[in-house]
Amino acid sequence: MSRPIRYFWAMLSKLRGLAFVLAVLAGLGLTAGPAPAAEDALKIVELFTSQGCSTCPPADALLADLADRKDVLALSYHVDYWDYIGWKDPFASPLYTRRQHLYRQIFGNRYVYTPQMVVNGTFEMTGVDRTRSLARINAAPPPAQVSLAMHDDGAGKVTVSVPRTADADPATIWLVVYDNEHVTAVKRGENQGRSIRNRNVVRGLQRIAMWHGQALELPMMISELAPDGGDSCAVLLQSQRTGRILGAARVALTSPR
Repeated sequence: MSRPIRYFWAMLSKLRGLAFVLAVLAGLGLTAGPAPAAEDALKIVELFTSQGCSTCPPADALLADLADRKDVLALSYHVDYWDYIGWKDPFASPLYTRRQHLYRQIFGNRYVYTPQMVVNGTFEMTGVDRTRSLARINAAPPPAQVSLAMHDDGAGKVTVSVPRTADADPATIWLVVYDNEHVTAVKRGENQGRSIRNRNVVRGLQRIAMWHGQALELPMMISELAPDGGDSCAVLLQSQRTGRILGAARVALTSPR
């Protein structure tokens, strides 16, 4: 065999060996190329609060800081049972009080209270002790069981995409619409004379679908579901059996409302 032919076959053998190694590495997920970056899974912190509650401002301030974190979806639900004690909270709703009562049943509490922080639907705390609360939130793993996606078309329509997942708990899909920030001068009640800053103030809460592990595409008009408007919206996938949040996504709303 001539030298050029021997050289050709030697190079071909090396290339075949390299292709085999690359195929094995690809099958193991060990290729040298960078994997596409995935969006961080969100930890969900729900604060039940009221502008009429004198112990709530420290928890409101903690939630305001959490609202700036990319790995946290922070939501402020203003309950209405403080509205009869001197100051009517302009953002309070019985809808949010009912959601807090659902958590009362899940956690086996005898009563509801403010401020109450619920993390990932799995544990609760007051949120008044900043250091201890942050430590517990930072230690909590994000609920990454289901990867949800949201898309805003810029004209008030948002589409929620839920993937198919085997052996999933039956779950409720909640749509939450919220304002990024409000500052309120409180004129009466326990916080009289204070200026309270609230972040990610929930303005609408809707149960939009039930999920049993099937793939879903859910287009919806935000103006119909949250007539009071909102700067952003989020979707929560929450187990009916345990209250645990299985996944979450959020999107800033670009259309004027």
